[in-house]
Amino acid sequence: MFCAATASAQQAWTLQDCLDYAIEHNIQVQKNRISEERGEVALWQDKGALFPSLTFNTNHNVGYRPFTEVISIVQGDQVTNTRSNVTYQGSYGLNANVTLWNGGINYKNIKAQELQNRISALTTEQSELTIQEQIAQLYVQIMYTKEAEKVNEQLLSTAQSQYDRGVEMMKQGQMARADVVQLEAQLSSAKFSVVNSRTQLANYKRQLKALLELDLNTTFDVAGNIPSDEQVLALVPSAQEAYAKALETRPEIKSAELSIEAADMQLNIAKRGYLPTIGASASLGSSHSTSSKNGWGEQMKTNLNMSAGINLSVPIFDGRRNASNVKTAKLQQLNSKLDLQDRRNALSSTIEQYWLNAYNGQQNYIAAKSRVKSQEASYELLNEQFQHGLKNTVDVLQGRDNVISAEQDMLQSKYMALLNMQLLKFYTGEKIEL
Repeated sequence: MFCAATASAQQAWTLQDCLDYAIEHNIQVQKNRISEERGEVALWQDKGALFPSLTFNTNHNVGYRPFTEVISIVQGDQVTNTRSNVTYQGSYGLNANVTLWNGGINYKNIKAQELQNRISALTTEQSELTIQEQIAQLYVQIMYTKEAEKVNEQLLSTAQSQYDRGVEMMKQGQMARADVVQLEAQLSSAKFSVVNSRTQLANYKRQLKALLELDLNTTFDVAGNIPSDEQVLALVPSAQEAYAKALETRPEIKSAELSIEAADMQLNIAKRGYLPTIGASASLGSSHSTSSKNGWGEQMKTNLNMSAGINLSVPIFDGRRNASNVKTAKLQQLNSKLDLQDRRNALSSTIEQYWLNAYNGQQNYIAAKSRVKSQEASYELLNEQFQHGLKNTVDVLQGRDNVISAEQDMLQSKYMALLNMQLLKFYTGEKIEL
Protein backbone atom coordinates (compact mmCIF):
# COMPACT_ATOMS: atom_id res chain seq x y z
CA MET A 1 0.00 0.00 0.00
CA PHE A 2 1.30 3.45 -0.95
CA CYS A 3 1.34 5.48 2.28
CA ALA A 4 0.83 9.16 2.89
CA ALA A 5 4.22 9.46 4.58
CA THR A 6 5.96 8.76 1.28
CA ALA A 7 3.63 10.87 -0.87
CA SER A 8 5.90 13.92 -0.85
CA ALA A 9 9.13 11.94 -1.00
CA GLN A 10 8.35 9.70 -3.98
CA GLN A 11 8.17 11.45 -7.32
CA ALA A 12 7.21 8.69 -9.74
CA TRP A 13 3.87 7.01 -9.07
CA THR A 14 2.78 3.82 -10.77
CA LEU A 15 -0.86 3.45 -11.70
CA GLN A 16 -1.36 0.96 -8.88
CA ASP A 17 0.18 3.45 -6.43
CA CYS A 18 -2.38 6.03 -7.53
CA LEU A 19 -5.30 3.63 -7.30
CA ASP A 20 -4.38 2.35 -3.83
CA TYR A 21 -3.71 5.84 -2.47
CA ALA A 22 -6.93 7.30 -3.87
CA ILE A 23 -9.12 4.54 -2.42
CA GLU A 24 -7.59 5.20 0.99
CA HIS A 25 -7.53 9.01 0.94
CA ASN A 26 -10.14 10.30 -1.50
CA ILE A 27 -12.59 12.49 0.42
CA GLN A 28 -15.73 11.35 -1.40
CA VAL A 29 -14.88 7.71 -0.73
CA GLN A 30 -14.30 8.50 2.94
CA LYS A 31 -17.65 10.29 3.15
CA ASN A 32 -19.38 7.26 1.68
CA ARG A 33 -17.73 5.07 4.31
CA ILE A 34 -19.09 7.40 6.99
CA SER A 35 -22.56 6.97 5.47
CA GLU A 36 -22.10 3.21 5.83
CA GLU A 37 -21.32 3.62 9.52
CA ARG A 38 -24.38 5.84 9.97
CA GLY A 39 -26.46 3.07 8.46
CA GLU A 40 -25.11 0.61 11.01
CA VAL A 41 -26.06 3.02 13.80
CA ALA A 42 -29.57 3.36 12.34
CA LEU A 43 -29.90 -0.44 12.19
CA TRP A 44 -28.78 -0.70 15.81
CA GLN A 45 -31.44 1.85 16.74
CA ASP A 46 -34.17 0.02 14.78
CA LYS A 47 -33.36 -3.21 16.60
CA GLY A 48 -33.64 -1.32 19.90
CA ALA A 49 -37.30 -0.55 19.11
CA LEU A 50 -38.09 -4.24 19.77
CA PHE A 51 -37.19 -3.89 23.45
CA PRO A 52 -39.25 -2.24 26.21
CA SER A 53 -38.52 1.30 27.28
CA LEU A 54 -37.93 2.13 30.94
CA THR A 55 -37.88 5.63 32.38
CA PHE A 56 -37.43 7.04 35.84
CA ASN A 57 -38.96 10.35 36.86
CA THR A 58 -39.05 12.33 40.07
CA ASN A 59 -40.73 15.61 41.01
CA HIS A 60 -39.93 17.88 43.97
CA ASN A 61 -42.08 20.87 44.89
CA VAL A 62 -41.95 23.52 47.63
CA GLY A 63 -45.16 25.38 48.46
CA TYR A 64 -45.65 28.60 50.44
CA ARG A 65 -49.02 30.02 51.60
CA PRO A 66 -48.39 32.91 54.00
CA PHE A 67 -52.03 33.66 54.96
CA THR A 68 -53.51 30.17 55.25
CA GLU A 69 -53.80 28.75 58.76
CA VAL A 70 -54.59 25.17 57.75
CA ILE A 71 -53.42 23.68 54.48
CA SER A 72 -54.97 20.53 53.05
CA ILE A 73 -52.68 18.52 50.80
CA VAL A 74 -53.89 15.67 48.63
CA GLN A 75 -51.42 12.86 47.86
CA GLY A 76 -52.92 10.03 45.93
CA ASP A 77 -55.90 8.87 47.97
CA GLN A 78 -54.75 10.58 51.18
CA VAL A 79 -55.54 14.04 52.49
CA THR A 80 -53.29 15.61 55.16
CA ASN A 81 -53.62 18.88 57.00
CA THR A 82 -50.79 21.09 58.21
CA ARG A 83 -50.41 24.47 59.87
CA SER A 84 -46.98 25.03 58.30
CA ASN A 85 -47.01 27.74 55.64
CA VAL A 86 -44.05 26.07 53.82
CA THR A 87 -44.49 22.52 52.55
CA TYR A 88 -42.31 20.16 50.54
CA GLN A 89 -43.48 17.25 48.38
CA GLY A 90 -41.49 14.63 46.49
CA SER A 91 -42.59 11.84 44.15
CA TYR A 92 -40.71 9.04 42.38
CA GLY A 93 -41.77 6.77 39.57
CA LEU A 94 -40.65 4.03 37.18
CA ASN A 95 -42.54 3.67 33.89
CA ALA A 96 -42.17 0.87 31.37
CA ASN A 97 -43.71 0.61 27.90
CA VAL A 98 -43.45 -2.03 25.22
CA THR A 99 -45.05 -2.42 21.81
CA LEU A 100 -46.51 -5.90 21.62
CA TRP A 101 -47.67 -5.70 18.02
CA ASN A 102 -47.81 -2.90 15.44
CA GLY A 103 -48.41 -4.90 12.31
CA GLY A 104 -44.79 -6.06 12.22
CA ILE A 105 -43.55 -2.58 11.26
CA ASN A 106 -40.60 -2.73 13.66
CA TYR A 107 -39.33 -5.96 12.10
CA LYS A 108 -39.90 -4.59 8.60
CA ASN A 109 -37.96 -1.43 9.51
CA ILE A 110 -35.00 -3.62 10.45
CA LYS A 111 -35.16 -5.45 7.11
CA ALA A 112 -35.49 -2.15 5.26
CA GLN A 113 -32.44 -0.69 7.03
CA GLU A 114 -30.43 -3.82 6.25
CA LEU A 115 -31.26 -3.33 2.58
CA GLN A 116 -30.28 0.33 2.82
CA ASN A 117 -26.95 -0.61 4.41
CA ARG A 118 -26.22 -2.97 1.53
CA ILE A 119 -27.03 -0.15 -0.90
CA SER A 120 -24.69 2.18 1.01
CA ALA A 121 -21.88 -0.38 0.76
CA LEU A 122 -22.46 -0.63 -2.99
CA THR A 123 -22.44 3.17 -3.24
CA THR A 124 -19.01 3.20 -1.62
CA GLU A 125 -17.83 0.51 -4.01
CA GLN A 126 -19.20 2.51 -6.94
CA SER A 127 -17.37 5.64 -5.81
CA GLU A 128 -14.13 3.64 -5.57
CA LEU A 129 -14.59 2.31 -9.11
CA THR A 130 -15.43 5.78 -10.42
CA ILE A 131 -12.26 7.21 -8.86
CA GLN A 132 -10.20 4.38 -10.37
CA GLU A 133 -11.72 5.01 -13.79
CA GLN A 134 -11.00 8.75 -13.61
CA ILE A 135 -7.45 8.10 -12.43
CA ALA A 136 -6.81 5.66 -15.28
CA GLN A 137 -8.05 8.20 -17.83
CA LEU A 138 -5.84 10.97 -16.45
CA TYR A 139 -2.88 8.64 -16.02
CA VAL A 140 -3.03 7.57 -19.66
CA GLN A 141 -3.52 11.19 -20.72
CA ILE A 142 -0.33 12.09 -18.84
CA MET A 143 1.55 9.24 -20.51
CA TYR A 144 0.30 10.37 -23.91
CA THR A 145 1.20 14.02 -23.28
CA LYS A 146 4.68 13.11 -22.06
CA GLU A 147 5.33 11.16 -25.24
CA ALA A 148 3.84 13.94 -27.35
CA GLU A 149 6.15 16.40 -25.59
CA LYS A 150 9.17 14.32 -26.64
CA VAL A 151 7.97 14.38 -30.24
CA ASN A 152 7.55 18.15 -30.10
CA GLU A 153 11.01 18.53 -28.60
CA GLN A 154 12.51 16.51 -31.45
CA LEU A 155 10.66 18.67 -33.96
CA LEU A 156 11.91 21.77 -32.15
CA SER A 157 15.47 20.52 -32.47
CA THR A 158 14.94 19.98 -36.20
CA ALA A 159 13.32 23.40 -36.61
CA GLN A 160 16.23 25.02 -34.78
CA SER A 161 18.69 23.23 -37.06
CA GLN A 162 16.78 24.33 -40.16
CA TYR A 163 16.64 27.91 -38.98
CA ASP A 164 20.35 28.01 -38.21
CA ARG A 165 21.09 26.51 -41.63
CA GLY A 166 18.78 29.04 -43.26
CA VAL A 167 20.58 31.96 -41.59
CA GLU A 168 23.92 30.67 -42.86
CA MET A 169 22.54 30.24 -46.37
CA MET A 170 21.09 33.77 -46.29
CA LYS A 171 24.49 35.16 -45.33
CA GLN A 172 26.01 33.30 -48.25
CA GLY A 173 23.34 34.64 -50.57
CA GLN A 174 21.81 31.21 -51.16
CA MET A 175 18.45 31.92 -49.45
CA ALA A 176 16.11 34.87 -49.49
CA ARG A 177 15.21 36.77 -46.35
CA ALA A 178 11.54 35.80 -46.78
CA ASP A 179 12.42 32.09 -46.57
CA VAL A 180 14.43 32.64 -43.40
CA VAL A 181 11.45 34.43 -41.88
CA GLN A 182 9.32 31.37 -42.64
CA LEU A 183 11.87 29.16 -40.94
CA GLU A 184 11.84 31.49 -37.96
CA ALA A 185 8.06 31.22 -37.80
CA GLN A 186 8.39 27.45 -37.94
CA LEU A 187 10.84 27.61 -35.04
CA SER A 188 8.47 29.78 -33.01
CA SER A 189 5.61 27.38 -33.71
CA ALA A 190 7.75 24.45 -32.58
CA LYS A 191 8.64 26.27 -29.37
CA PHE A 192 4.95 27.00 -28.76
CA SER A 193 4.09 23.32 -29.27
CA VAL A 194 6.66 22.30 -26.66
CA VAL A 195 5.43 24.90 -24.17
CA ASN A 196 1.80 23.96 -24.84
CA SER A 197 2.45 20.25 -24.29
CA ARG A 198 4.28 21.02 -21.03
CA THR A 199 1.37 23.18 -19.90
CA GLN A 200 -1.11 20.41 -20.71
CA LEU A 201 1.06 17.90 -18.88
CA ALA A 202 1.18 20.09 -15.76
CA ASN A 203 -2.60 20.55 -15.87
CA TYR A 204 -3.26 16.80 -16.17
CA LYS A 205 -0.92 16.16 -13.25
CA ARG A 206 -2.79 18.80 -11.24
CA GLN A 207 -6.10 17.05 -11.94
CA LEU A 208 -4.67 13.69 -10.94
CA LYS A 209 -3.22 15.15 -7.73
CA ALA A 210 -6.66 16.55 -6.93
CA LEU A 211 -8.18 13.07 -7.19
CA LEU A 212 -5.43 11.79 -4.91
CA GLU A 213 -6.05 14.64 -2.44
CA LEU A 214 -2.42 15.82 -2.76
CA ASP A 215 -1.55 19.47 -2.25
CA LEU A 216 0.63 21.69 -4.42
CA ASN A 217 3.71 21.05 -2.25
CA THR A 218 3.80 17.40 -3.31
CA THR A 219 6.28 16.60 -6.05
CA PHE A 220 4.44 14.37 -8.47
CA ASP A 221 5.14 12.41 -11.64
CA VAL A 222 3.93 9.14 -13.14
CA ALA A 223 6.12 6.11 -13.70
CA GLY A 224 4.22 4.58 -16.60
CA ASN A 225 6.23 2.98 -19.38
CA ILE A 226 5.59 3.44 -23.08
CA PRO A 227 3.11 0.68 -24.00
CA SER A 228 4.26 -2.04 -26.34
CA ASP A 229 2.49 -3.02 -29.54
CA GLU A 230 1.43 -6.25 -27.83
CA GLN A 231 -0.45 -4.26 -25.20
CA VAL A 232 -2.03 -1.90 -27.70
CA LEU A 233 -3.02 -4.60 -30.19
CA ALA A 234 -4.23 -7.20 -27.68
CA LEU A 235 -7.55 -8.92 -28.32
CA VAL A 236 -10.50 -6.64 -27.59
CA PRO A 237 -13.21 -8.36 -25.49
CA SER A 238 -16.63 -8.73 -27.07
CA ALA A 239 -18.97 -5.86 -26.18
CA GLN A 240 -21.84 -8.31 -25.59
CA GLU A 241 -19.75 -10.48 -23.25
CA ALA A 242 -18.46 -7.42 -21.41
CA TYR A 243 -22.01 -6.11 -20.93
CA ALA A 244 -23.26 -9.47 -19.64
CA LYS A 245 -20.46 -9.63 -17.07
CA ALA A 246 -20.93 -6.00 -16.09
CA LEU A 247 -24.63 -6.59 -15.36
CA GLU A 248 -23.56 -9.25 -12.86
CA THR A 249 -20.70 -7.39 -11.20
CA ARG A 250 -21.16 -3.61 -11.42
CA PRO A 251 -22.28 -2.09 -8.08
CA GLU A 252 -24.57 0.51 -9.68
CA ILE A 253 -26.68 -2.30 -11.15
CA LYS A 254 -26.75 -4.27 -7.89
CA SER A 255 -27.64 -1.08 -6.03
CA ALA A 256 -30.54 -0.33 -8.37
CA GLU A 257 -31.85 -3.88 -7.98
CA LEU A 258 -31.67 -3.59 -4.19
CA SER A 259 -33.43 -0.22 -4.41
CA ILE A 260 -36.41 -2.00 -5.97
CA GLU A 261 -36.45 -4.44 -3.04
CA ALA A 262 -36.20 -1.50 -0.63
CA ALA A 263 -39.12 0.25 -2.38
CA ASP A 264 -41.20 -2.94 -2.11
CA MET A 265 -40.36 -3.08 1.58
CA GLN A 266 -41.39 0.54 2.13
CA LEU A 267 -44.71 -0.10 0.39
CA ASN A 268 -45.29 -3.08 2.67
CA ILE A 269 -44.50 -0.94 5.72
CA ALA A 270 -46.81 1.85 4.53
CA LYS A 271 -49.74 -0.58 4.14
CA ARG A 272 -49.20 -1.87 7.69
CA GLY A 273 -49.92 1.64 8.95
CA TYR A 274 -53.64 0.79 8.64
CA LEU A 275 -53.31 -2.00 11.22
CA PRO A 276 -53.96 -1.53 14.97
CA THR A 277 -51.17 -1.25 17.51
CA ILE A 278 -51.14 -3.14 20.81
CA GLY A 279 -48.92 -2.02 23.65
CA ALA A 280 -48.37 -2.71 27.32
CA SER A 281 -47.33 -0.39 30.10
CA ALA A 282 -46.45 -0.65 33.77
CA SER A 283 -45.54 1.84 36.46
CA LEU A 284 -44.23 1.88 40.02
CA GLY A 285 -44.22 5.02 42.18
CA SER A 286 -44.40 6.59 45.60
CA SER A 287 -44.33 10.03 47.24
CA HIS A 288 -43.82 11.87 50.51
CA SER A 289 -44.59 15.29 52.02
CA THR A 290 -43.49 17.35 55.03
CA SER A 291 -47.15 17.96 55.89
CA SER A 292 -47.50 14.38 57.06
CA LYS A 293 -46.73 13.38 60.62
CA ASN A 294 -45.23 10.12 59.36
CA GLY A 295 -41.55 9.84 58.50
CA TRP A 296 -40.10 9.59 54.98
CA GLY A 297 -39.79 5.82 55.01
CA GLU A 298 -43.28 5.25 56.35
CA GLN A 299 -44.76 7.62 53.75
CA MET A 300 -42.88 5.96 50.88
CA LYS A 301 -44.23 2.60 52.01
CA THR A 302 -47.77 3.84 52.53
CA ASN A 303 -47.91 5.76 49.24
CA LEU A 304 -46.35 2.98 47.13
CA ASN A 305 -48.51 2.36 44.07
CA MET A 306 -48.21 0.02 41.09
CA SER A 307 -50.15 -0.28 37.85
CA ALA A 308 -50.12 -2.27 34.62
CA GLY A 309 -52.24 -2.13 31.53
CA ILE A 310 -52.79 -3.00 27.90
CA ASN A 311 -53.59 -0.37 25.30
CA LEU A 312 -55.04 -0.75 21.83
CA SER A 313 -54.77 1.93 19.16
CA VAL A 314 -56.86 1.60 16.00
CA PRO A 315 -56.34 4.17 13.23
CA ILE A 316 -59.71 5.46 12.02
CA PHE A 317 -58.97 8.85 10.52
CA ASP A 318 -55.38 10.08 10.39
CA GLY A 319 -55.60 13.04 8.04
CA ARG A 320 -54.76 10.83 5.04
CA ARG A 321 -51.31 10.12 6.44
CA ASN A 322 -51.36 6.36 5.74
CA ALA A 323 -52.97 6.80 2.32
CA SER A 324 -50.30 9.36 1.38
CA ASN A 325 -47.56 7.03 2.60
CA VAL A 326 -48.89 4.19 0.46
CA LYS A 327 -49.15 6.36 -2.67
CA THR A 328 -45.66 7.78 -2.12
CA ALA A 329 -44.24 4.27 -1.67
CA LYS A 330 -45.87 3.12 -4.93
CA LEU A 331 -44.36 6.08 -6.80
CA GLN A 332 -40.93 5.29 -5.33
CA GLN A 333 -41.38 1.68 -6.40
CA LEU A 334 -42.03 2.77 -9.99
CA ASN A 335 -39.15 5.23 -9.88
CA SER A 336 -36.76 2.51 -8.69
CA LYS A 337 -37.69 0.27 -11.61
CA LEU A 338 -37.11 3.12 -14.06
CA ASP A 339 -33.79 3.90 -12.38
CA LEU A 340 -32.65 0.29 -12.88
CA GLN A 341 -33.54 0.42 -16.57
CA ASP A 342 -31.80 3.77 -16.92
CA ARG A 343 -28.61 2.42 -15.34
CA ARG A 344 -28.68 -0.64 -17.57
CA ASN A 345 -29.02 1.58 -20.64
CA ALA A 346 -26.21 3.85 -19.47
CA LEU A 347 -23.97 0.84 -18.81
CA SER A 348 -24.73 -0.59 -22.24
CA SER A 349 -23.90 2.72 -23.91
CA THR A 350 -20.67 3.12 -21.93
CA ILE A 351 -19.42 -0.36 -22.77
CA GLU A 352 -20.35 0.01 -26.43
CA GLN A 353 -18.48 3.33 -26.55
CA TYR A 354 -15.39 1.82 -24.94
CA TRP A 355 -15.50 -1.10 -27.37
CA LEU A 356 -15.80 1.16 -30.40
CA ASN A 357 -12.98 3.39 -29.15
CA ALA A 358 -10.73 0.39 -28.48
CA TYR A 359 -11.41 -1.25 -31.83
CA ASN A 360 -11.10 1.96 -33.85
CA GLY A 361 -8.02 2.94 -31.88
CA GLN A 362 -6.30 -0.30 -32.81
CA GLN A 363 -7.18 0.03 -36.49
CA ASN A 364 -6.09 3.66 -36.55
CA TYR A 365 -2.85 2.80 -34.77
CA ILE A 366 -1.94 0.19 -37.38
CA ALA A 367 -2.59 2.67 -40.19
CA ALA A 368 -0.88 5.55 -38.36
CA LYS A 369 2.31 3.55 -37.76
CA SER A 370 2.67 2.95 -41.47
CA ARG A 371 1.94 6.61 -42.21
CA VAL A 372 4.55 7.81 -39.71
CA LYS A 373 7.25 5.68 -41.30
CA SER A 374 6.53 6.98 -44.77
CA GLN A 375 6.25 10.62 -43.63
CA GLU A 376 9.48 10.43 -41.63
CA ALA A 377 11.33 8.96 -44.59
CA SER A 378 9.93 11.67 -46.87
CA TYR A 379 10.81 14.41 -44.38
CA GLU A 380 14.38 13.17 -43.94
CA LEU A 381 14.82 13.27 -47.69
CA LEU A 382 13.31 16.76 -47.92
CA ASN A 383 15.51 18.02 -45.08
CA GLU A 384 18.62 16.59 -46.65
CA GLN A 385 17.75 18.19 -49.99
CA PHE A 386 17.01 21.47 -48.21
CA GLN A 387 20.42 21.43 -46.55
CA HIS A 388 21.95 21.23 -50.04
CA GLY A 389 19.69 23.90 -51.42
CA LEU A 390 17.68 21.53 -53.57
CA LYS A 391 14.31 22.14 -51.84
CA ASN A 392 12.67 25.36 -50.82
CA THR A 393 11.27 26.33 -47.46
CA VAL A 394 7.65 25.61 -48.35
CA ASP A 395 8.45 21.99 -49.18
CA VAL A 396 10.27 21.49 -45.89
CA LEU A 397 7.53 23.11 -43.82
CA GLN A 398 4.91 20.96 -45.51
CA GLY A 399 6.96 17.85 -44.83
CA ARG A 400 7.34 18.84 -41.19
CA ASP A 401 3.58 19.37 -40.83
CA ASN A 402 2.96 15.94 -42.31
CA VAL A 403 5.28 14.32 -39.77
CA ILE A 404 3.65 16.18 -36.87
CA SER A 405 0.19 15.14 -38.00
CA ALA A 406 1.23 11.49 -38.46
CA GLU A 407 3.00 11.36 -35.08
CA GLN A 408 0.05 12.88 -33.26
CA ASP A 409 -2.42 10.53 -34.94
CA MET A 410 -0.28 7.52 -34.01
CA LEU A 411 0.11 8.59 -30.39
CA GLN A 412 -3.56 9.42 -30.01
CA SER A 413 -4.75 6.15 -31.52
CA LYS A 414 -2.23 4.14 -29.50
CA TYR A 415 -3.28 5.52 -26.15
CA MET A 416 -6.96 5.58 -27.08
CA ALA A 417 -6.81 1.87 -27.87
CA LEU A 418 -4.87 1.11 -24.70
CA LEU A 419 -7.13 3.11 -22.37
CA ASN A 420 -10.47 1.96 -23.75
CA MET A 421 -9.40 -1.67 -23.89
CA GLN A 422 -8.37 -1.52 -20.21
CA LEU A 423 -11.59 0.24 -19.23
CA LEU A 424 -13.61 -2.35 -21.13
CA LYS A 425 -11.92 -5.09 -19.10
CA PHE A 426 -12.35 -3.00 -15.95
CA TYR A 427 -16.13 -3.01 -16.41
CA THR A 428 -16.08 -6.81 -16.46
CA GLY A 429 -14.42 -6.90 -13.03
CA GLU A 430 -10.73 -7.07 -14.01
CA LYS A 431 -8.00 -4.75 -12.73
CA ILE A 432 -6.64 -1.90 -14.81
CA GLU A 433 -3.07 -2.69 -15.84
CA LEU A 434 -0.87 -0.32 -17.81
